[in-house]
Amino acid sequence: MNRVALITGASRGLGKDMALRLAQTGCDIIITYQTKLEEANGVVDQVKQLGQKATTLQFDVGDIKGFDGFVDKLQAVLNKKFGTEKLDILINNAGVGATIPIAQVTEEDFDRLVNIHFKGVYFLTQKLLPYLNDDGHIINISSGTTRFANPGYSVYASAKSAIETFTRYLAKEVGARGITANVLAPGAIETDFNGATIRNNPQIKAMIAANTALGRVGQAEDIGGIIAFLCSPDAKWINGQRIEATGGVFL
Repeated sequence: MNRVALITGASRGLGKDMALRLAQTGCDIIITYQTKLEEANGVVDQVKQLGQKATTLQFDVGDIKGFDGFVDKLQAVLNKKFGTEKLDILINNAGVGATIPIAQVTEEDFDRLVNIHFKGVYFLTQKLLPYLNDDGHIINISSGTTRFANPGYSVYASAKSAIETFTRYLAKEVGARGITANVLAPGAIETDFNGATIRNNPQIKAMIAANTALGRVGQAEDIGGIIAFLCSPDAKWINGQRIEATGGVFL
């Protein structure tokens, strides 16, 4: 039976590339989307073209009260469409960007970002642990901004820092089941994230490229292969680690 991966926020960008690269390794894929159903269905079609099963589920990682209903839907999909009761891979990828100087952050801004990037990830993972096969994999997506400071990202980066600590504890607590838990921390990627800031602002893009050892900003295609590796037998001894994928920015 094929392994089954759940990737949150995979209708486009990094999540889409993760889905396609995992499908190329023989994984069946469940992707979540919040509002982009048409784009999510497009990813499903591409996964199916690779010979794997795939489906979508609507999900809002910031709506913690809705998690029980989501888990019920996930159970039904696993049984009906994949012929199994459990996942093998969980990738907590869904997120939003916001560039807000500290002096302008409201409590609503703070709660929204923390709910999406930390609280939601924490409790979704908690609820899905009983539905994750032994010897499975959990990957939480963080950010290069936990290592270097990017003005306006104080809340976002603080929540991602919390995720990095959580992942180490997670690896410790699920290790007896053979499950690995790691963090992937991308740098600036030219996607739609945060209003497509990198793509739409040539000055910002040029500044980042000039401060990156490889001389460019990242592309979504730079990330999916790392995810596929971390979920492969070749990475079975990598656990509790933060892996940064930034092309060598601000070294």
